[in-house]
Amino acid sequence: MTKKTAPDLSIPKTVQANAKKGLELRQEYGFGGTQVGETTAKLLAEGGKVTARKARHIAQYFPRHAHDNLEQTDKKGKPSRGYIAWLLWGGDEGRAWSEGLVKQLEKAGAS
Repeated sequence: MTKKTAPDLSIPKTVQANAKKGLELRQEYGFGGTQVGETTAKLLAEGGKVTARKARHIAQYFPRHAHDNLEQTDKKGKPSRGYIAWLLWGGDEGRAWSEGLVKQLEKAGAS
Protein backbone atom coordinates (compact mmCIF):
# COMPACT_ATOMS: atom_id res chain seq x y z
CA MET A 1 0.00 0.00 0.00
CA THR A 2 1.47 3.38 -0.97
CA LYS A 3 1.26 6.23 1.44
CA LYS A 4 -0.23 9.43 0.05
CA THR A 5 1.98 12.43 0.66
CA ALA A 6 0.37 15.56 2.00
CA PRO A 7 0.53 18.60 -0.29
CA ASP A 8 2.88 21.44 0.64
CA LEU A 9 0.68 24.23 2.01
CA SER A 10 3.51 26.79 2.04
CA ILE A 11 2.69 30.18 0.54
CA PRO A 12 5.00 30.92 -2.42
CA LYS A 13 7.12 34.10 -2.34
CA THR A 14 5.43 35.44 -5.50
CA VAL A 15 2.01 35.10 -3.86
CA GLN A 16 3.32 36.84 -0.73
CA ALA A 17 4.71 39.69 -2.85
CA ASN A 18 1.42 40.14 -4.73
CA ALA A 19 -0.56 40.25 -1.48
CA LYS A 20 1.85 42.82 -0.02
CA LYS A 21 1.52 44.96 -3.15
CA GLY A 22 -2.28 44.71 -2.95
CA LEU A 23 -2.22 45.82 0.70
CA GLU A 24 0.06 48.75 -0.15
CA LEU A 25 -2.20 49.88 -3.00
CA ARG A 26 -5.32 49.50 -0.86
CA GLN A 27 -3.69 51.62 1.84
CA GLU A 28 -2.50 54.24 -0.63
CA TYR A 29 -5.75 54.64 -2.58
CA GLY A 30 -8.33 53.69 0.06
CA PHE A 31 -10.17 51.20 -2.15
CA GLY A 32 -10.01 47.75 -3.69
CA GLY A 33 -11.14 44.47 -2.24
CA THR A 34 -13.19 43.72 0.83
CA GLN A 35 -12.38 43.17 4.49
CA VAL A 36 -12.18 39.43 3.75
CA GLY A 37 -9.75 40.15 0.93
CA GLU A 38 -7.64 42.35 3.18
CA THR A 39 -7.57 39.70 5.90
CA THR A 40 -6.59 37.05 3.34
CA ALA A 41 -3.86 39.31 1.97
CA LYS A 42 -2.39 39.79 5.44
CA LEU A 43 -2.28 36.02 5.90
CA LEU A 44 -0.66 35.50 2.50
CA ALA A 45 1.82 38.35 2.95
CA GLU A 46 3.05 36.87 6.24
CA GLY A 47 4.12 33.70 4.48
CA GLY A 48 4.15 30.38 6.24
CA LYS A 49 1.41 27.90 5.45
CA VAL A 50 -2.32 27.92 4.87
CA THR A 51 -4.83 25.31 5.93
CA ALA A 52 -6.47 23.07 3.35
CA ARG A 53 -9.72 24.92 4.02
CA LYS A 54 -8.11 28.32 3.39
CA ALA A 55 -6.48 27.05 0.18
CA ARG A 56 -9.92 26.06 -1.08
CA HIS A 57 -11.36 29.42 -0.04
CA ILE A 58 -8.63 31.28 -1.93
CA ALA A 59 -9.11 29.12 -5.03
CA GLN A 60 -12.86 29.85 -4.99
CA TYR A 61 -12.25 33.60 -5.24
CA PHE A 62 -10.66 33.58 -8.69
CA PRO A 63 -13.38 32.06 -10.90
CA ARG A 64 -15.96 34.38 -9.34
CA HIS A 65 -13.87 37.48 -10.04
CA ALA A 66 -12.10 36.67 -13.30
CA HIS A 67 -14.51 39.02 -15.10
CA ASP A 68 -13.69 42.01 -12.84
CA ASN A 69 -11.76 44.93 -14.29
CA LEU A 70 -8.25 43.61 -13.90
CA GLU A 71 -6.64 46.34 -15.98
CA GLN A 72 -3.81 47.63 -13.86
CA THR A 73 -4.57 51.35 -14.16
CA ASP A 74 -7.27 53.70 -15.29
CA LYS A 75 -6.74 56.74 -17.52
CA LYS A 76 -5.61 58.81 -14.53
CA GLY A 77 -2.95 56.29 -13.50
CA LYS A 78 -4.83 54.88 -10.51
CA PRO A 79 -4.99 51.11 -10.14
CA SER A 80 -8.45 49.66 -10.67
CA ARG A 81 -10.46 48.27 -7.76
CA GLY A 82 -10.49 44.86 -9.43
CA TYR A 83 -6.72 44.87 -9.87
CA ILE A 84 -6.13 45.67 -6.19
CA ALA A 85 -8.63 43.02 -5.09
CA TRP A 86 -7.01 40.43 -7.39
CA LEU A 87 -3.60 41.16 -5.84
CA LEU A 88 -5.01 40.85 -2.32
CA TRP A 89 -5.82 37.22 -3.13
CA GLY A 90 -2.33 36.58 -4.52
CA GLY A 91 -2.77 37.69 -8.14
CA ASP A 92 -2.27 35.37 -11.10
CA GLU A 93 0.32 33.41 -9.14
CA GLY A 94 -2.14 33.03 -6.26
CA ARG A 95 -4.70 31.61 -8.64
CA ALA A 96 -2.29 29.09 -10.15
CA TRP A 97 -0.96 28.08 -6.73
CA SER A 98 -4.32 27.76 -4.96
CA GLU A 99 -6.04 25.91 -7.81
CA GLY A 100 -3.08 23.53 -8.13
CA LEU A 101 -3.09 23.01 -4.38
CA VAL A 102 -6.80 22.13 -4.37
CA LYS A 103 -6.14 19.51 -7.06
CA GLN A 104 -3.33 18.05 -4.93
CA LEU A 105 -5.57 18.03 -1.86
CA GLU A 106 -8.32 16.22 -3.75
CA LYS A 107 -5.84 13.68 -5.09
CA ALA A 108 -4.48 13.10 -1.59
CA GLY A 109 -7.99 12.81 -0.17
CA ALA A 110 -7.31 15.65 2.27
CA SER A 111 -10.23 17.49 3.80
